[in-house]
Amino acid sequence: MKIAFSTQDKQRVDAHFGWAKNILVYDVTPAGYTFVENFEFGGKLEEDGDEDKLAPKLEAIKDCAILYVAAIGGSAAARVVATKIHPIKVPQPEPILDILEKLQDVLKGTPPPWLRKALQKGTEAAAPNFEDEDEVNHG
Repeated sequence: MKIAFSTQDKQRVDAHFGWAKNILVYDVTPAGYTFVENFEFGGKLEEDGDEDKLAPKLEAIKDCAILYVAAIGGSAAARVVATKIHPIKVPQPEPILDILEKLQDVLKGTPPPWLRKALQKGTEAAAPNFEDEDEVNHG
């Protein structure tokens, strides 16, 4: 399961999603976690109501199941949830490695329902699409 972290210092969840200079992505399993990628963002990141700056960030996290942030605006949160990513706001800056270890421990046990649902992201089998069939044989 891929997890995204909104960060300025690449060590802690310490950034507002829209203003984050970096989004780190890790893959977490009950056996451990591995670093996947750091997405860096430049330019004008401060709060200005410019929703266009969110598009590259949403693209970067599209295959993640969970997004950890220090803060996130309402419309950005709605867009994150619409892509089936579970946003989690941390009350104060928290080390990314601590979060990864806690997640790993939870995955070893019985994850809560929301996490079980998040675990399924990317594993859903494609449902057959019958609408594209041109021929219908009624026997």
